[in-house]
Amino acid sequence: MDIEELGYTTTSINKGDLNILVVELVTLIFKEANEGKEENVRKKHVLNYINDQKTNLQEIYSWLINNQNNSNSIYLLGYFNHHGIGTDINKQKAFELYQQIVEKGNPNVISDLGYCYEKGIGTSIDKQKAFKLYQRAADLGILRGINNLGWCYEDGIGTDINKQKAFELYCKAADLGNSQGINNLGGCYEDGIGTDVNWQRAFELYQKSADLENSQGIINLGYCYLNGIGIDVNEEKTFELYQRAADLENSQGINYLGRCYEKGIGTEINKQKAFELYQKSADLGNSLGIIYLGICYEYGKGTDINKQKSFILYEKAADLKNSQGITKLGLCYEKGIGTEINQQKAFELYQKAADLGNSQGINNLGECYEGGIGTDVNWQKAFELYQKSADLKNSQGITNLGYCYSNGIGTDINKQMAFKLYKKAANMKNSQGITKLGLCYEKGIGTEVSEQKAFELYQKATDLGNSQGINNLGGCYEKGIGTDINKQKAFELYQKAADLGNSQGINNLGKCYEDGIGTNVNKKNAFELYQKAANMENKVAQYNLALMYENGYAIKKDRNLAIYWYKKSAEQGCQDAQNKFEKLSKIKNKRKSFLSFIS
Repeated sequence: MDIEELGYTTTSINKGDLNILVVELVTLIFKEANEGKEENVRKKHVLNYINDQKTNLQEIYSWLINNQNNSNSIYLLGYFNHHGIGTDINKQKAFELYQQIVEKGNPNVISDLGYCYEKGIGTSIDKQKAFKLYQRAADLGILRGINNLGWCYEDGIGTDINKQKAFELYCKAADLGNSQGINNLGGCYEDGIGTDVNWQRAFELYQKSADLENSQGIINLGYCYLNGIGIDVNEEKTFELYQRAADLENSQGINYLGRCYEKGIGTEINKQKAFELYQKSADLGNSLGIIYLGICYEYGKGTDINKQKSFILYEKAADLKNSQGITKLGLCYEKGIGTEINQQKAFELYQKAADLGNSQGINNLGECYEGGIGTDVNWQKAFELYQKSADLKNSQGITNLGYCYSNGIGTDINKQMAFKLYKKAANMKNSQGITKLGLCYEKGIGTEVSEQKAFELYQKATDLGNSQGINNLGGCYEKGIGTDINKQKAFELYQKAADLGNSQGINNLGKCYEDGIGTNVNKKNAFELYQKAANMENKVAQYNLALMYENGYAIKKDRNLAIYWYKKSAEQGCQDAQNKFEKLSKIKNKRKSFLSFIS
């Protein structure tokens, strides 16, 4: 670290004053740790205190090296190495010094050592040792140890999960004024961890934690205002709180502030500002910030599209063991986003994310088993995974589970259950679920036909950018389903769906050009679009392409290619294609027999 960058005055002080300063710094660190102040806040306060004393930071560091004869100087040297104060970060050195102090019997550093074992700071991760050290600190009445022990019981760190025990420990830490314990107790009341759900109580505790300047409490309070947990929804208040957490340099708060700018929550949409905040969070090592930054590069949000950059960022998040990052990386390998397609690698990554309990990873693993992506097709396994994902309230898992019930994939057909699941996913604003629900109303799947509702749902899915919803809305305008016929509007929507790569949209756009629906007839365009959709395995497009080859529309007649595409379409269940395939095959065989006879 460059001392000049900190702006500190480099006044020399005598050794006695340095000794006092060390004691005061250590006292400050322990006090704030037990109050529940976060690491970055404590570090900032340490630097501010040194600056206020107009002390040469390098002189303090040198003095610490030469005065390793008491626990305070040993601890502060470890703290400086841990956080890169006056020196480069040296986590191994920090760990060794923390261990040395604990062996000397200083109870205040036991939690620091436990944290090293929990997170692998300067040593290998050993969650059992972390648990034992937190237990030891808690038994000695160290507030940070009490709170961290509660976290171990809540999350199963080095011990079996015991939600009741976690709740009791958070209560104890909160009663003693630990702001992180107060925040964690709020989480218990919000989610029913070791106690009954009580959103009002959760809100009050988050408010109390926030009043103590705990950035996580501030974030959770913002979440309450965003979702109406114990208080009326107030997006402007949410924005203010996330801004406050970001000002405290909480990387998660910076993320959420970015989301506000991206989605227009409590402020105007500003994709550029969102991108900058995600970059800042990513620079702080926040794995979710890294993922959000990757999404910006993938879709061009606030920056130019750069698929390779997004792939690298997802890979970085995956290396940090972020299950969402692992899932995103799997999707890159599945779809060829910024890298070459590798379905086996995608399958393995989805499995890894699923093992970590990621609901989207579980869903995507189900899709692998359903479609044979990187593994053998196993519809029963796919159904079970969709059910598991749905149980975790994943809207895509719920939608796919509905599809299983609608089509008998891994279970018996149950149209009513499919309708119920699509409705549930639609209520979660899943655009695919909304589209599927619209189809239920259009076709009477598990419910009565309501073309008006179908039209409204397709419009809603279109507003969310769902390509299938856009295509289906085009169908409504073409055929007058729930609205007046408008061929021009239908053509425009098919074009939009096609531009998004939707094979049905591409096929329907081809049909518009073939028959002059909302545009001039252009058989050549129709042929090219059918070819494109057929190559995407769209069975209707394959049938339409075969018709063109059979009849010589915009292309030279070619019975062999017609037979080829009729067969491809028939293999996907198109009965008209099957009939055509059989008819043309018979003609071809008769011709072969005749030619053989006359020869």
